[in-house]
Amino acid sequence: MKIGQLAAVTGVSRDTLRFYEERGLVRARRSANGYRSYDPAAVQLVAYIRTAQRLGFSLAEIGSNLPPLWDAPQSDATVAALLRDKVAMVEARIAELTTLRTELLERAAQICPLGTTLAPSPRSRAHISDHA
Repeated sequence: MKIGQLAAVTGVSRDTLRFYEERGLVRARRSANGYRSYDPAAVQLVAYIRTAQRLGFSLAEIGSNLPPLWDAPQSDATVAALLRDKVAMVEARIAELTTLRTELLERAAQICPLGTTLAPSPRSRAHISDHA
């Protein structure tokens, strides 16, 4: 199928398909006139890429996992393992963000939100003593 057909079927722009091809995520054969021709399986592949992106996987992660997924007879187990790994990463990030949120709220409640960890610069001390 041609790029316009694949774009119409998948709801992905032609530019996105070209980008996926540049990144090695999808492959197209080139005809003598230079037109791209995609295998019908590209529809499923593009759907997989879009779903993986919505689930938080980067294109680099998707690209590094494509060969094992398409070649492995137990791809369902492989995908499940990838999803569990992503959940662990998300949970770690949530914990980091929760800690950050707590610290921000604590600092916002202080009289001096930046705390005493910042010492005045020598220039500001000289300026203060000049006006004292």
